[in-house]
This record gives sequence, C-alpha cells and structure tokens, in this order.
Amino acid sequence: MPWTFDANKAVLLVIDMQNDFVNEGAPMEVPMARELLPNMQRIVQRCREENIPIIYSQHTLWDHTEISALETAYNPKLQTTGLRKGTYGVQIIDALAPQPNETVIEKHRYDAFHNTSLETVINNIRGMNTVDTVIIIGTVTNICCESTARSAFMRDYKVLMVSDANGGLDEESQKATLTIIKKVFGRVMNTEELIEEISKQNVEAKQGEETIA
Repeated sequence: MPWTFDANKAVLLVIDMQNDFVNEGAPMEVPMARELLPNMQRIVQRCREENIPIIYSQHTLWDHTEISALETAYNPKLQTTGLRKGTYGVQIIDALAPQPNETVIEKHRYDAFHNTSLETVINNIRGMNTVDTVIIIGTVTNICCESTARSAFMRDYKVLMVSDANGGLDEESQKATLTIIKKVFGRVMNTEELIEEISKQNVEAKQGEETIA
C-alpha cells in the first residue's frame, strides 16, 4: 500500500451531485448516482461529525455564451438545456445540501481543479498546507470524478475514491475507472471501509488524549 489514510489531513469532495444529474428524468440523469445516494449521505454525515471539511463542485453552463463548447458538442442537448446557472437543475440536491460553512466550487470543465479556486481552498481549509488527501464521491464516476481524481494526483494529493459512492453511467465504465485509480492514481475503499477507518482513527485519537491527560 503506497500510503496511509489520515482523516485529520483529508477533505471530502462531493462532485456534481446536482438536480440535473440525479433526479429522475433530468437532462443528464445518472441513475446510479441516485441509487448510491444513501452511501453518499452516510459519508457526508460522518465527515461533518468528525469535522472533515466538505467541498462541493457544481458544474455550470451559461445561456448567454457558450462556456464549454467541446462538452456540448459531445452532448448536443446541453446546447439548449441542462446545468444552467441560476436554475433549479444546477443546484446541489436537497439530500446533500451544503451547510452554510461548506464551500461550493463552480466549474465549467470535468476537472474540478481546472480554472477554479479548488486547490487554493484545499490548501487552506484545515490550515495552510495541512490537507494531503482528497476523498472523492459523486458523479459521473468515469468523467468528472475521474478527471478530478487524476488532477488531484498530479498536484500530489493522495486520492481516495469510494467505490459505492461514485455513480457511473454503467457498470463497465464504473469498474474501469475504479480499476485504474486503484492501480495507478490512488486508493479505493467502499463506504463501510471508509467510515470504519475514520471511526477507528477517532477512537485512537481520544485514547491518546486520555493517556496524555
């Protein structure tokens, strides 16, 4: 195992869990994202309990100008509908709604680091240069989640993807992304493993405090 996970040096990235991706019948519907929502909720709740910062990405397109022309060329329906700034569809779903103290990063590319403040936020959110690990959940597994994971790796962050809390387009692409992340770019855990690891570290920290006292 190339590195160990330290919850005290981690942030949670919730990628693009927006109404236009998650809701039934939405323009960019990803059914798997909806199916795995309970796992995402468990992770978000646990991170809040343990004061692990949560950062949301929000994929946004504009009506007044073409902000992501290649993306809409591959997905022509996005030329006229979906993910529009200021609409209900672009908002984070209510089930994972950011709290007032949590950060939302607007992005126009699959990679949540590209031309956004994400790296600056990560490098300061727990104290300057404290964070070394990003936990990734959300959708779409093999597009925005994978693009962000690879970009995090290139910035020397440890990447932890949660296998049953990233919603893909299909099982084949889901498996392919998790396989390549595990082999080259990071670690893969399931929801239960992640929560157990966070809980274990919390217990060990409290025991250490009691020993010192």
